[in-house]
Amino acid sequence: MHPMQPVLPPSVEALGVAVARSQVPVWLPWPLPVGWLYTGIAHAGDDVSGARATAVACSGPAPLGGFGELVLVAEELGVGLGARYAGLPGPDPGDSVGLYKPADAKLMAAGRPTPMFHVADAPADRAVFVGEARGLWLWAIAWPEQSALVMYDELVLTDLREAGAELGLLPCGALSPRLLG
Repeated sequence: MHPMQPVLPPSVEALGVAVARSQVPVWLPWPLPVGWLYTGIAHAGDDVSGARATAVACSGPAPLGGFGELVLVAEELGVGLGARYAGLPGPDPGDSVGLYKPADAKLMAAGRPTPMFHVADAPADRAVFVGEARGLWLWAIAWPEQSALVMYDELVLTDLREAGAELGLLPCGALSPRLLG
């Protein structure tokens, strides 16, 4: 098991430290949807091996009005950080996702089309999608459930480990309470 580290408040400096220590992608929509802000990062891992799972939060206007939040998780198999935010028991989506049917949504992750599958057994207050990118789990968890419409809007994810000076342009908001749960 990899220990959960303290959640880092949203700042470019804190994000830079987390990105430098990560052994897995640090996914963020880039460009962010209009009006959205980066709202924090959490990770699991230790000082020796680095982060083995990352969860990046962003928030902004929901597609149907109101406020929406999105947490993107990249993790090695068996870590369980994505399942934790998805509200599922165990370390992975298990039988609650049908990987042998057409994808429910697609996004671009590091320049590659990435199929995402809806996790039907998630709690009703959120929408959960899971897929695979770079040989690792990729989770997208949206609150409230209707905010998941952002998944159908040509969402492009960038691994912030590959970002350069652009990281300094990231608009930051208040810490997302979703990361603390």
